[in-house]
Amino acid sequence: MRFTIVRDELVKSINVAFRAISSKVSYPVLENLKLDLDDMGLSITGSNFEISIKTLIPYSDGERDIIRNYKKGSALIKGKLFADITRSMDDEEITFDVIDNNATITDNHSEYRINCIRPEEYPDLDLEAIGTELVLSKENFHAICEQTAFAASTKEQRPVLTALNLEAENGVLTATATDAARMARKSISIADDVKFVANVPARMMVEVDHLLENLAEVSISFSDKKALFKLGRTVVATRLIAGDYPNTKNIVPKITSYALEVNGADLLKAIARANLLSMDRENVVDLSMSDDGISISAKSSQVGSAIEKIDNFKFEGSQLRVSFNSEFVSAAVRALGAEDVTMAFVGEMKPFVIKNTKDDSIIQVVTPVRTY
Repeated sequence: MRFTIVRDELVKSINVAFRAISSKVSYPVLENLKLDLDDMGLSITGSNFEISIKTLIPYSDGERDIIRNYKKGSALIKGKLFADITRSMDDEEITFDVIDNNATITDNHSEYRINCIRPEEYPDLDLEAIGTELVLSKENFHAICEQTAFAASTKEQRPVLTALNLEAENGVLTATATDAARMARKSISIADDVKFVANVPARMMVEVDHLLENLAEVSISFSDKKALFKLGRTVVATRLIAGDYPNTKNIVPKITSYALEVNGADLLKAIARANLLSMDRENVVDLSMSDDGISISAKSSQVGSAIEKIDNFKFEGSQLRVSFNSEFVSAAVRALGAEDVTMAFVGEMKPFVIKNTKDDSIIQVVTPVRTY
């Protein structure tokens, strides 16, 4: 195997495939990137079995040659080392040459000789698009990830809660994330004939979102065990999380007795300042509401207390006090992306809703914290 390639194109593609290589791998072979030079160009593949990424560098782009002086073949090379070497080189082109599992990486100033292993040792990866296909615009995919993924659990005790539940039916795609203490839900319109349910790891959705930078859309194929994303010349496959996702359809209260409308930026600032004194209660702050005023407070038995008043508001209902995790509410407000937000309450210890009154496609639910 041999080729001379434009350095920037190689580095960019290595960075994409390297996202799939974990710092802790069960199989040492997965520390490697797999290089395949065939009729299409140079494919670079990385995997940790949970996620696999394969990206293609074509021989040319229009009249611009990217790969020249080549001999087709395959190689396995340590991913981190390969990334570090190619990033450190200064010339516009890099030459990669493999003979008897020994790779030589050169430009006009540097030369590296690296031991490789046989490409046959790399596992076979399922990177075929099968099942139900859905095409989403970059904007819709980004909105789903940004407005819901943060609410998924990061703990492995209940693996299904680390997923983003995607359900397509009757022309609507609904994305739901919950860690049992909060929930985020986003809905977008899709084709009427698309129907599926899939639990996609939330962090994998975020990884794909990062790769969408210069693309207009992403094509997703869902089968029983995997989701496969096509992003231009890159393919990303991830395993789905098995198990039944919790029924969250009845979490959003249909009738509420209290409603607070407030500027989102004012609310975030007040929470942040009050939260400085919440170290004794793990980021718990208190929201007190009445016709007379709105305040957010926190206290520490060792340090003292803080009260933040919000002047501009609209409140409906009798007096109410609710305690909540400040990080949960702040994340929910930021996800709405609205100038003004509405918080709707049933009672002191019932889950409450945070929403953008001008966009009913997104809704956030937070469970209060008992402080007595």
